[in-house]
Amino acid sequence: MAATKSLNRWCPIQEDVEEYLHKTLAERIMIIDGAMGTTIQQYKLGEDEFRKPAKFNGDDKWCAGFEDRATVPKDLKGNNDLLSLTRPDIINEIHRRYFEAGADMVETNTFSGTTVAQADYSLEHLVYEINYKSAQLAKMAAIEVEGKTGVRRFCAGAVGPTNRTLSISPKVENAAYRNITFQELVTAYGEQVLALVEGGCDIIFVETIFDTLNAKAALFAIDVFFEDYGIKMPVVISGTIVDMSGRTLSGQTTEAFWVSVRHANPFCVGLNCALGPDQMRPFMQRMSNCATCYTHAYPNAGLPNAMGGYDLTPKQMAPMLHAWAKDGLVNLIGGCCGTTPDHIKAIADIMVGLKPSRVIPDPPNVMRLSGLEDMVITDASVFQNIGERCNVAGSIRFKKMVVANDWSEAAAVATKQVEDGAQLLDVNFDDGMLDGEDCMRKFCNLIATEPEIVKIPVVVDSSKFHVTIAGLECLQGKCIVNSISLKNGEEAFIKDAKLVRRYGAAVIIMAFDEQGQAADCEAKVRICKRAYDLLVSDKIGFNPVDIVFDLNILTICTGLEEHNNYGKDFINATKIVKEQCPGSKISGGLSNLSFSFRGLEVIREAMHSVFLYHAIQAGMDMAIVNAGNLPGYDDIDPSLREMCEAAILNTDPNATEKLLERAEIEKTIIEEKKSGGGGQAAKKAAEWRSLPNKERLMYSLIKGLDKDIETDIEEARQDTIAYPQPLNIIEGPLMEGMNTIGDLFGAGKMFLPQVIKSARVMKKAVAYLTPFMEAEKARKLLENPDMVSKKTGCILLATVKGDVHDIGKNIVGVVLGCNNYEIVDMGVMCSCESILNKAIEVNADVIGLSGLITPSLDEMVTVAKEMTRRGMSLPVMIGGATTSRMHTAVKIEPCYNAAPVVHVLDASRAVAVVSSLLDEELKGDFAADTRELYSEMREEHYASLEERKFLSLAKCRDLAMKTDWKSRPSAPVKPSFLGKRCYKNVPLEDLLPYIDWNPFFAVWQLRGKYPNRGYPKIFEDATVGGEAKKVFDEAQEILKKIVSGRKLTANGIVAFYPANSVGDDIEVYENDETRGTPIANLMTLRQQELREEQGEYLAMSDFIAPKGSGVQDYIGLFACTAGIGMDKLLADFEAKNDDYGKIMAQALGDRLAEAFAEKLHREVRTTEWGYSPNEEMTPEDMLKVSYQGIRPAPGYPSQPDHTEKATMWKLLQATDLASIELTESLAMLPAASVSGMYFANPESKYFAVGKIQKDQVVDYAARKSMDLDTAERWLAPILGYDR
Repeated sequence: MAATKSLNRWCPIQEDVEEYLHKTLAERIMIIDGAMGTTIQQYKLGEDEFRKPAKFNGDDKWCAGFEDRATVPKDLKGNNDLLSLTRPDIINEIHRRYFEAGADMVETNTFSGTTVAQADYSLEHLVYEINYKSAQLAKMAAIEVEGKTGVRRFCAGAVGPTNRTLSISPKVENAAYRNITFQELVTAYGEQVLALVEGGCDIIFVETIFDTLNAKAALFAIDVFFEDYGIKMPVVISGTIVDMSGRTLSGQTTEAFWVSVRHANPFCVGLNCALGPDQMRPFMQRMSNCATCYTHAYPNAGLPNAMGGYDLTPKQMAPMLHAWAKDGLVNLIGGCCGTTPDHIKAIADIMVGLKPSRVIPDPPNVMRLSGLEDMVITDASVFQNIGERCNVAGSIRFKKMVVANDWSEAAAVATKQVEDGAQLLDVNFDDGMLDGEDCMRKFCNLIATEPEIVKIPVVVDSSKFHVTIAGLECLQGKCIVNSISLKNGEEAFIKDAKLVRRYGAAVIIMAFDEQGQAADCEAKVRICKRAYDLLVSDKIGFNPVDIVFDLNILTICTGLEEHNNYGKDFINATKIVKEQCPGSKISGGLSNLSFSFRGLEVIREAMHSVFLYHAIQAGMDMAIVNAGNLPGYDDIDPSLREMCEAAILNTDPNATEKLLERAEIEKTIIEEKKSGGGGQAAKKAAEWRSLPNKERLMYSLIKGLDKDIETDIEEARQDTIAYPQPLNIIEGPLMEGMNTIGDLFGAGKMFLPQVIKSARVMKKAVAYLTPFMEAEKARKLLENPDMVSKKTGCILLATVKGDVHDIGKNIVGVVLGCNNYEIVDMGVMCSCESILNKAIEVNADVIGLSGLITPSLDEMVTVAKEMTRRGMSLPVMIGGATTSRMHTAVKIEPCYNAAPVVHVLDASRAVAVVSSLLDEELKGDFAADTRELYSEMREEHYASLEERKFLSLAKCRDLAMKTDWKSRPSAPVKPSFLGKRCYKNVPLEDLLPYIDWNPFFAVWQLRGKYPNRGYPKIFEDATVGGEAKKVFDEAQEILKKIVSGRKLTANGIVAFYPANSVGDDIEVYENDETRGTPIANLMTLRQQELREEQGEYLAMSDFIAPKGSGVQDYIGLFACTAGIGMDKLLADFEAKNDDYGKIMAQALGDRLAEAFAEKLHREVRTTEWGYSPNEEMTPEDMLKVSYQGIRPAPGYPSQPDHTEKATMWKLLQATDLASIELTESLAMLPAASVSGMYFANPESKYFAVGKIQKDQVVDYAARKSMDLDTAERWLAPILGYDR
């Protein structure tokens, strides 16, 4: 092989070592040495011997690299490898004693000779010297004894397991955690192997393998070393079975271990350590039976005794091993812990004259895979099911678990796949919103610790090659890579295939080449034959049985005639490929076949079963399937089976039409099951006015009908027999109706707009009854002055200081009010002091804090701390758009532990939370469960911070977006004016075409399901469509009144300024010509989190021409509102007890403000700035952000810092010119307001800054002349470290 590097070896490499070993092993059993550590103990060395300045063999500077030996702060005794530097005389003597006892080869004193292991002693810097000198000492002894006896002797470089493990987590609480990576081990082993070979070793021993994945890293490093230096040496692999279960510490059986390492083509494989000869024998027998190379063993001198010593004497041990050799278990034999030169002499003596009896097995060349157990796939094997549900592309449920970081549930999916009969497990994380590499590594690390999952082999599946590599580096077994192809040409294909082989995996080849995906039979065969010939050639050297072809199972029944033969083409190609590519296997992803019938599982499963029936007969070996959802071929309804057969084999031109007709029948069956019948509801609706009074009251509430409610309430009030007091009406039919509403809402059978309407009816009923109840109450107080009125639970709700958003809070208040809780709503902009004082004043039972903007999070922390200082003990609910359960657990709850702090996701959860907080029987357990959950979340949060990877700010700036400003086809466009321009009292009619209605439905918690998610498709959704249409129509009526009655006023302001970037900041100038001292600096933040396949790390300043470029650039700013007049409008609704109308008005105000911003941006692009004058775009296109330029806003992902609004307001003078104010927390007033910046650069785009590191926060604070604590408080949600 061609070397790219050269060795610096003190003695020549013996080219004939392997040839000599083959010849000798045909004649006799060869002898390995015994334990180094046991023999060192005979010398009874103290700490000083491990620090001693050594001279050896005339070399006065033998340990010259260890000048700091006297100052190393750690105890060095026990670091036996170090003795090769400090007591080389003893180590050389031990080697010589073993050779003289009869050993053919001795292992170097380097069991812990990696930087990983030596880090325990802070001696990583000595690793090369330790290994080099250790090999030199062993080689010197070999040369000396060989010269005396005339018998060849060899130096074997010992490569130990290290004190880290790749397959087992050192943290009991986090099974996916590892304290070292595969590539870190590869690097450490590579350094060790280089030093050993340059030091004189002839053979490499990878030994005492308790974790096969560690060994695979060592073998990977050795293979790279051999390639780099153009050499080849015998490699010996030695595993360790830890107990009588017959498994390694990482769980593999003997056979699985062999399958996992056999790709390295070892000269010899065997077992050592942990067990004595009696205990090890059965496992050595199994190794001898399966290994297709020489075998060895060096067991301990029995099991450890009570004092940690070993009891087998040389005389006892030698006959045991003689029997092993005689019975054909081994070709080489030696000793491990407890053995000495005396043991080796006894073993060598007893082997004299014994002719080797082991015959190396020559089993059929078949596919062998492994997890914790081995799997053999022959032509006679049954079809292999590859479990498909651990694939984010194929399982929405699995993807949701991954997105939610619910890894334990994700692992449970894998367990279920195995239980359902999957013989292999497919794992795939290809999704644009996921970090595929991180997810693959995390999941594979997790399942590696689950024996019930990884007992079977894993198919590491990704279209991104580096993601499959990440999976391979976490799994000790022999996996299958899915997949590589010829798509990018032969050079890339060969490179990828060689790397797969180096990792010891089998491979799936997609039938795909430079021309595209193979669809017909001829293309499938042609591409597979070409790939096969490359794989089995000397260029790659793949074993044919480790090659699997995915011939592309494509979708049939699409309505396109050219697709009708896809199923038949696959089946026919299977036969031909198996003939032309002997040894190979055929696979495929089954779900594609039936994609035309998604949602109709009865038809899909039938198609899959029929397809497999024919494909398996043609030679298909495996497929990615949902192992638990395949009906038997004979169990399928005969008529459906016949239709599927005709479609798959393309025997009937009308097959698609017939299956479509069957699909309609299946749809009807599904719908009937869902509906359970229907005409009674309409009949009931028409007849409800004739119902008894109680039923009419409840019907009005549930349906939200207020037209007749006062009439029906008065009728009930007159019935003093049924309702002696007015309160009885509320406690009776009205509360019964509201309880029904609560149940329906909680079960998802009623939607938020309906609940709000029901609350409006309830309020109207209560308002009617209130004068009568007050009169009743006054009368009773006169009769009994000591009477105390009964109090329901009191909930205090407040939007915290600095925040003006309260739609969500208002909805929560209505929903809780519907459930008979007393609501005290303090409104918005509530200071900590006012909230807590009010809670005491009204004797609140629960405090609810709401907020939408980022500073609100810190204000909530302030409230929690103050409650602790005051010694309060009220439960606290946290809610609002920027809040989260994680933030509550990490930042708020630790500040207040006198009562539960609970995050409430939305209004639908509020009732259950309050009920649990106030119920005497439930609240104790609820509080304990919540605290336990939040404690676990905090641990996860801090663990995730440790796992995140960041680049330094300096490195990210080096990787900023690069723009050649001088070579651009045109210079930045100068706006039509510079300075400010106001837009006063803009007609609301002009804003209507620009409204985006999707957020409107989100306010009402109406969410359609695919394919009916967005407006207007949501109206077609089977679950929420009807209610969505109803609330939309009612919105149009209110919107019409707002517009025609001029209930709201829309003002806006736009400003353009000359600007250039300076680093991560944007300088804003007053004079376009001079561009001298800036009048303001707009600060930006840069991405720092290491992201998959990201070549550039963005800040918004990248979109503005740098000051040093000589290019004149510009920036725009804007603020607009449609909320002037909102307070009066809301007061009108409140006067009518109309919560529904109030919330509707707020939602519409927000929509109008956003529409105003969209309209302004269009005018900016086409005329005011005019950088896109020919833009022709519908409002729908604009909502898809299909235009040039962006309008990011402070507080949003591209610039998460709200404090930048202060600079914008200074430049815009928005308070004076547009009547839009900023609160001290930098929220905008009116709440229905929008602001932001305009960038015209064609390359500008929206992005998320994401988490940032402290180096950037320190830098940012300095640029803004802000103290670090203040900066961290404003940037808290994006800090990638713990404050």
